[in-house]
Amino acid sequence: MVITVRNPVGSVLYFILSLLAQSILYIQLSGLFVAAFLVLVYGGAILVLFLFVIMLLNIRHADLGPEAAPMIKPMAWVFGVVLLAEAVWVAMGTKARFDGVSENFGSVPEVARLLYGKFVFPFELTSILLLAAIIGAVVIAKRTLS
Repeated sequence: MVITVRNPVGSVLYFILSLLAQSILYIQLSGLFVAAFLVLVYGGAILVLFLFVIMLLNIRHADLGPEAAPMIKPMAWVFGVVLLAEAVWVAMGTKARFDGVSENFGSVPEVARLLYGKFVFPFELTSILLLAAIIGAVVIAKRTLS
């Protein structure tokens, strides 16, 4: 729904919903810190900032282009039913085994070790990329408002 909704505000709200679902998966893996971090930082801060930028752009419904083809909605329903059936089939056929998950998965020391050790460059690169995207959106919004 994040990429299929025509309204950008609705798309951000569906993205927040998907982050909540992802945090539930982390809770099931006993990664409580990662789940809380995901909801608070991404859902609470970054996506709210994106929502602010989208509302600042003030996109009207007429600016979004023509309506989608008439076969898109029935195909989306068929795809959704097939995806749901596949998820049920996988859930019924798998056993809850997580051999590759360490004992302290999702704890604060483990996340800090990975985030500021092994993945420090991608972490900082992502923050710079997000900052550049937000600055670009504000510059575009200021240009269209002036």
